[in-house]
Amino acid sequence: MTNPSEKKESESSSPSKNDGGTQKSSSGRPGRRRSKSAAQKGSQRSKKDGKFSNKRGRPNSGRAKRNSSLTFPSSLPEPVAPSPVVGIGQFDPSLTESFRSLNLRQELLHAIHDMGYLEPTPIQNKAIPVALDGRDIIGSAQTGTGKTAAFALPTLQKLLGGKGTRVLVLTPTRELAIQVSEHFEYLGKYLTSTVALIYGGVDYEPQFKALLDQSDIVVATPGRLLDHMRRKTASFSNLEILILDEADRMLDMGFADEINEILNKIPNNRQTMLFSATIPPTIQGLSQKALQSPINVSVAPPATPAEGIFHGVYPISAINKPRAVLEILERAEVKSVLVFTRTKAGADQLGDALERTDYSVARIHSDRSQRQREKALNGFKNGDHKILVATDIVARGIDVTDISHVINFDVPEYPEDYVHRAGRTARAGQIGYALTLMSPGEIMLVKNIERFVGKALPRVSLPGLKDDIHQGNLGENPKPLKDQPAVARYNHQRRLNRRTGLSLR
Repeated sequence: MTNPSEKKESESSSPSKNDGGTQKSSSGRPGRRRSKSAAQKGSQRSKKDGKFSNKRGRPNSGRAKRNSSLTFPSSLPEPVAPSPVVGIGQFDPSLTESFRSLNLRQELLHAIHDMGYLEPTPIQNKAIPVALDGRDIIGSAQTGTGKTAAFALPTLQKLLGGKGTRVLVLTPTRELAIQVSEHFEYLGKYLTSTVALIYGGVDYEPQFKALLDQSDIVVATPGRLLDHMRRKTASFSNLEILILDEADRMLDMGFADEINEILNKIPNNRQTMLFSATIPPTIQGLSQKALQSPINVSVAPPATPAEGIFHGVYPISAINKPRAVLEILERAEVKSVLVFTRTKAGADQLGDALERTDYSVARIHSDRSQRQREKALNGFKNGDHKILVATDIVARGIDVTDISHVINFDVPEYPEDYVHRAGRTARAGQIGYALTLMSPGEIMLVKNIERFVGKALPRVSLPGLKDDIHQGNLGENPKPLKDQPAVARYNHQRRLNRRTGLSLR
């Protein structure tokens, strides 16, 4: 859904553009939760434009004047000024006319209106009529295109009468499960439908109760849900709709066996909607088992990063990556920054280093408890922390407005993850930066990303670290490489590293 205003890993140990969100209760209890509307929440957010502030509240005096040292292009488009939003309770049906054409119920239109949405996004325009018609769907859409509402709205529309749990939504991570359940609650605020949230890392007892109450909608991660099904504490005999969200990610995380077992335990006579950012061969195999004569709905090439993002690659030695992060924080106009690391230890080490320089940092990875993860994410959302250091656990499961910069401290191993990481910025029509720190041992990973997205990523330099490595070897925009055998790629990498004086990682 097009919003005219600024809006807003691991499963067992373990919220997309413009799909809303609410605050999860600190207790982690599943079931129906009442939350503030998007407009109310947005009004309470701390927005510190301009200079980046440290944890002690001191603006970075003298830092802004150094911005010109960064080699960002001067031709970035200007952000689109937001349109005014009608206040909550002042329902003006004319403002939801484009949604009315999708034959949505008045209660849903009212919720859409409260959230400030004026027009459906392309994936919503295409998917909602098909879903309302009862057809199975394979939906391909980038992160941040409103796909959650694309399946939530028609699902809520169809929940008329009946009893028992009629909708099951599977997501790869706890964070995404929380986000999806919140979207169902936002959009269904004027309906009587109830939502149960099932995921690992919290007590079973509250979940037993929510499942016993037969909530209309169950949003779950595969591992914990299967535990309940094996314990006979979850019944889906009345299931009408199955939604597989971020299906490619679930398979990447090794949930294929769990999903297959769940499919064998639920009714075959159902509507199934599968949504994924990418459609690899593994998804095709899953769709053949889970769906019947599906309609393919795609709105954009899945490898294409979102518009409004400036991409930059900094050639840098691995040992100087923490210094590079500090240089970016000091020299750029940063509202809030999300830093991705490959490992949990790396996230903690970087977080410690930033805190020693007086920055306020939140951290999320699979070794953090659920309470710690929720506290970190909420603190990042409300502006208590301007920096969030995380592993890919949040690459798809975070929806925070005003993330101005995404920094890849480590180059992602899979090109698809680069697209998802970058998609955390430039939300709701804003401008954002996706910056990647590339050590000599990561050159091939960057080139794989470039082949995947179909374009070279510009090389940029940090003046304070310009003599760190030989820029002539790493600073040029590479030409697309033909696929090479593994031995050839290794030898090529070895030659590059020898010229830079650095060893293979």
